[in-house]
Amino acid sequence: MPKAKASVKAEPGRLYNCPVEATISQIGGKYKAIILYHLLEDGVLRFSELSRYIPRATAKMLTQQLRELEADGLVHREVYAVVPPKTEYSLTSRGQTLRPVIESVCDWGREHMAGTF
Repeated sequence: MPKAKASVKAEPGRLYNCPVEATISQIGGKYKAIILYHLLEDGVLRFSELSRYIPRATAKMLTQQLRELEADGLVHREVYAVVPPKTEYSLTSRGQTLRPVIESVCDWGREHMAGTF
């Protein structure tokens, strides 16, 4: 008889059935991993720069993904009170811990998807 696995609790009130589910809940999303990759590479990016990196993302979708990453404590948003408005995004220390995960995804893509990008 298979042994029952314990649930993983990643945030208050939310239970996951396995660690993969917990991780994907944070970085799985239409553009989340791509946003994380570019922030890891560049450090700090403005919304317009992220838009150029991810041209298929609508402004609404990119905003939604950034807000979810911010709510999950992975991305920091800094708003400057200047005209025109300036907003910069960077990774939090928690977001920085995803570096080996994102690098592994990049390595896999380079090895198995060469010639498609």
